[in-house]
Amino acid sequence: MNARRHIWVHLMLYPGHTLPTAAAPILVGAGLAIRDGVFHPWPVLIAFLCSWMVHVGGVFADVYTLVTRWPNLREHPELDDAVATGALRLPDLRVATLAWFAGALIPGIYLLHVVGPTAIGLGVVGIAAASWYAVGRPSMAELGLADPIFFLMFGVVAPAATYYVQAHTLTWGAVLAGIPMAAIIDNVLVIDDIRDVEFDRAKGWRTTAVRHGIAGSRVEHLTLSLAAYAGTAVLALVYGPWLLLPLVTLPFAAAAELAVWTAPRREVLIPWTPRSAFIAMAFAALTATGLALS
Repeated sequence: MNARRHIWVHLMLYPGHTLPTAAAPILVGAGLAIRDGVFHPWPVLIAFLCSWMVHVGGVFADVYTLVTRWPNLREHPELDDAVATGALRLPDLRVATLAWFAGALIPGIYLLHVVGPTAIGLGVVGIAAASWYAVGRPSMAELGLADPIFFLMFGVVAPAATYYVQAHTLTWGAVLAGIPMAAIIDNVLVIDDIRDVEFDRAKGWRTTAVRHGIAGSRVEHLTLSLAAYAGTAVLALVYGPWLLLPLVTLPFAAAAELAVWTAPRREVLIPWTPRSAFIAMAFAALTATGLALS
């Protein structure tokens, strides 16, 4: 694979977390729909496609902001080198960012037909949240709002929207079922913030790690992990013992927790971003299975 193709594929999958984190809330919404007898595969598939495209657009927007506003920061040397060699051209990156966001609205035309204008509204909210993370003055990261907004988008909005495009209505279960999974997904961002604390400080981003130090982020990571597994126990009380299935992921979550608390340098945490994303997807898939079987 030549350098140009490699960098574009890298961005679409970077850093191995876009697909699993896009899929996780969709799975929960689908599982609850199966339980309630309102499951429809095509809206679920389209919702996943839209979710993934918005995720990738957000990554592209983040990268474009990074290499244009802070070209000498060297947070991601491979991106800087790609820009320097021409493998990654800024005009192409800008067009690609807009194309991914616009592309997410195209499959949404089907959802517009199925559920009406609400579908487009949900898409606009997703695009706004994904782009605002790094884009804008001030951006979400500069305001220190990324953690709560990501939690809300992954844990409440995305699962509830997935349920809505199938059932054409909402229930309290659709609003609450994704919250434990959202805590696990938010931990992907916490790991990134620990890993990139020095770069984020230089960018003026007010992450937990910047405001409260690595110790603060470690406590946040642990709190979110405990909330996720306590939350799945609460869901089990509501829906039945099948909702304890996500406990299967507990050893893997414990390994991630250990890495967060003991990593001697930032490079050690790099592989834990995609690993944590896959833990979140497994957690979501088991939650969905539990809901479907309950």
